[in-house]
Amino acid sequence: MRYRPDVLLRLLIVLISFSACTFAADPGSRLPPAVIEALTQAGIPESSVGIFVQDVQAARPLVEAGDDRALNPASTIKLLTTFAALDQLGPAYQWSTEIYADGPLQGDVLNGNLILKGAGDPRLTLENFWLMLRNLRSRGVREIRGDLVLDRSYFALENVDPAEFDNEPTRPYNTPPDALLVNFKALRLQFLPDAERNALRIVAEPALPQVQILNNVVLDNERCDDWVSRLKLNALGDRESARLLFSGNYSIQCRDKERNYSVLGHPQYVHALFTQLWRELGGTFAGGLRETNASGNARLLLTHQTQSLAEIARDINKYSNNVMARQLFLSLGAITLGAPASNEKSALSIKQWLAARRLTMPELVLENGSGLSRIERISAKNLGALLLTAQRSAVMPEFIASLPLVAVDGTMKKRLAGEKVAGQAHIKTGSLTGVRAIAGYVLDAKGRTMVVVCLINHAKTPSASIVQDALLNWVYRR
Repeated sequence: MRYRPDVLLRLLIVLISFSACTFAADPGSRLPPAVIEALTQAGIPESSVGIFVQDVQAARPLVEAGDDRALNPASTIKLLTTFAALDQLGPAYQWSTEIYADGPLQGDVLNGNLILKGAGDPRLTLENFWLMLRNLRSRGVREIRGDLVLDRSYFALENVDPAEFDNEPTRPYNTPPDALLVNFKALRLQFLPDAERNALRIVAEPALPQVQILNNVVLDNERCDDWVSRLKLNALGDRESARLLFSGNYSIQCRDKERNYSVLGHPQYVHALFTQLWRELGGTFAGGLRETNASGNARLLLTHQTQSLAEIARDINKYSNNVMARQLFLSLGAITLGAPASNEKSALSIKQWLAARRLTMPELVLENGSGLSRIERISAKNLGALLLTAQRSAVMPEFIASLPLVAVDGTMKKRLAGEKVAGQAHIKTGSLTGVRAIAGYVLDAKGRTMVVVCLINHAKTPSASIVQDALLNWVYRR
């Protein structure tokens, strides 16, 4: 049988196209066509990317491209911080905050100072702090005739400027860590439009007298797009007091919104909140604020324990909580190498743990373990190796469950909705100016668990999500 030349040519083109579409079945360094196309569309060169994909049951990677490059991982470095903590401390580990008295308790009157001693609790929220004080009241303490004394010595205190990273000092993610961090040192402001009065109400929780809110916002009926940028904030003050002056416009179509702000110094915030809550609980306190280490003569009144590390890791990874990640990072160094905690001590602790786990990462640079850093570095290959190790560890269920589920919750809630990979991948995200990153696990269409890492460091990272989404879709369908 003879074939016409044009038929043979068409057949050859089909075979070449089929080969190009199925090359990824043979592990290599080339990227899938869908990812190459997405990179071209985003205007991001392959030289700015580190990608690693491997079946957890396989001995070799399926895809590795630029995976040896030392890149900024943004918040995906939280995977290292949380896995190191879970593996060393165990999922049930809890932090303790202690309350002491340095004077006698006569009836319900404390004739002395009340001492709060922190140990780096990442989640001493407003509710937990209230429960701790309620517990103290239930033990018979009503009137405190001394001062509130704070023992923050578990962390080595550093003078950190919250505006240093991105000139956003009132944003809670810039709140520096503290051994006695209460409620993330945050105010939750609710913006409540009132159509009848044609005005916007701004309600603070907690409503601290040290923070004054001035409201010059004009209510209008424009489309509710970027409501935050339409508000203008002028924040003035210092560690002792603050004034938040709001102006600009707010649309009634936005309905009720809320946003958190970080103001006051750590000690001043704790003192203000303690004073308010203690009085609400029926207690009496008019003392000042002092800082010192708890003395050996002080008597322990109660110990408050927070949620488990497994729950803390979930909050950190699902919602990419930088403050909690930094608290955990510092705590890990203090627990394993001794207090007071420091970033340098914690970085050393994690590197020693990696060596014990036989994970070699010569390119690794750790600053604070949260990803809120311009200098932290890791390669896609070694982040992938970490994920492979975690998948085979005893804390695998707690670790994987802490990651956002694609199109379902956390920082991946609004991505890939309607795609087949939706609900089939646990993926940690990371983003900074010039950085977009994802890392985690995909359960593909054949039921195989795949480790996926994609780190992109490039000026056009606002378009990088199409590259990462293309990779996740390809891994699921391949």
